[in-house]
Amino acid sequence: MNRWMASMFTALSLGAFAQAAPIEGEVRKVDKPGGKITLKHGEIKSLDLPPMNLAFQVKDAAMLDRVKVGDKVSFTAEKINGAYTITSINTR
Repeated sequence: MNRWMASMFTALSLGAFAQAAPIEGEVRKVDKPGGKITLKHGEIKSLDLPPMNLAFQVKDAAMLDRVKVGDKVSFTAEKINGAYTITSINTR
């Protein structure tokens, strides 16, 4: 593998790792028909988002059955097809 390929591999690996870091938040709204969850969260550097309340899509609708308004959660999120999307969520 040449140096350029090694650099690209490292950059891609670090980017994937940064997206996988859990984010702390609080559930503000659960919209099962819309497949969305609104979370109050701190800064999400990997998505260039400041602290705010934000409605996220969920990768799997079953995630919405595991949370309720007021729950403190840890989650991971990515931008998928232009939408901020929760890829995993767990109550704390």
